[in-house]
Amino acid sequence: MRKLCPNFDREDALDTVLEVPIPEEMFANMGTGAARWQNMRTWLKAQAFDRAATDAPTELSGRSAELQLLLNVVGSPLIPCPVPIDRAFSRSIRDSSIQASTAKYIIQQYIAATGGQAALTSVNSMYAVGKVKMSASEFHVGDQTVAAKGSGEIGGYVLWQKNPDVWYFELIMAGCKMSAGSDGKVAWRQSASEQSHASRGPPRPLRRSLQGLDPRSTANLFSDAVCIGEKIINGEECFILKLEANPATLRARSAATFDIIHHKIWGYFSQRTGLLIQLEDTHLLRMKAGRRGESIFWETSMESVIEDYRYINSINIAHAGRTMVTLFRYGEGSVNHKRKMEESWTIEEVDFNLWGLSTECFLPPANLKKEQDGDDSHGG
Repeated sequence: MRKLCPNFDREDALDTVLEVPIPEEMFANMGTGAARWQNMRTWLKAQAFDRAATDAPTELSGRSAELQLLLNVVGSPLIPCPVPIDRAFSRSIRDSSIQASTAKYIIQQYIAATGGQAALTSVNSMYAVGKVKMSASEFHVGDQTVAAKGSGEIGGYVLWQKNPDVWYFELIMAGCKMSAGSDGKVAWRQSASEQSHASRGPPRPLRRSLQGLDPRSTANLFSDAVCIGEKIINGEECFILKLEANPATLRARSAATFDIIHHKIWGYFSQRTGLLIQLEDTHLLRMKAGRRGESIFWETSMESVIEDYRYINSINIAHAGRTMVTLFRYGEGSVNHKRKMEESWTIEEVDFNLWGLSTECFLPPANLKKEQDGDDSHGG
């Protein structure tokens, strides 16, 4: 991962530190020699977020629209509901249904497998640098099986997190740059091609942080889950824990033009190791009836395989994985369409308990606008 680039304003000055490290493969595609660095400089200036605040919005088309869809749907989705603070470490297994008590016992095994309560509760902040590769299929008519195509686009990201509801994420991929974050009061997203806007409903954690990167939040999220059975995943016998967003959260995320029907999440925990090895969620949205009284539904399904657990400062962190996303559009009087997207990722660097990381680092953009009806309907 490239973290530095030359200072073009002064040859005798120190190198410039990149805000988001760039994968070597992405850097190699920018040319050779001095032209490569000049291409990077031009590209970075073109991706400045303040352009979206001053320039008139432009209609995206072609490859730019494809990349923006990947960044929004695959790059920065949120989980279904807010994460309770350390409920997994304080709730008793007793006085619950068999399914809920079983789930709490499984979470206690997960806490032990990822480092134990003392190690997890000692974390007050986190930083991670990762590399991603994304690809997508075309929209296909009907409900037949589809697969992502092409070699994919390569990018890099950085994630800063103070707690599950206070985080900042930035991703660079194939000439596009986007960021998302939450200050604990409002979650938002922005890019150079669109103005920053706030998401509806209560602030929620980034799904990416629960893909084996933040065991403490994962344990707290599934502290309210129920165990619904067992399943073999890649040769591992797993317990299945299920959680659904409550009706109040779904109503808060809905708008005048669409309703969130449900948002569910499943965690598959290995019976052998206690670790989370697969994460799934499904999100169903209904576009409200038009003049002819017809409703259109959008269903987004995500499945993440989580791998390569390694200890960092006594905490067991997943360092690689793959996510498959399916977008399915259907409804009365509408031709069904399906699309597949895929992402593979690796964690290149991670650290905990960062000095000087204050809440001011997570403030939303100054030009933040409230969500308009229909905005972010596929953003999780």
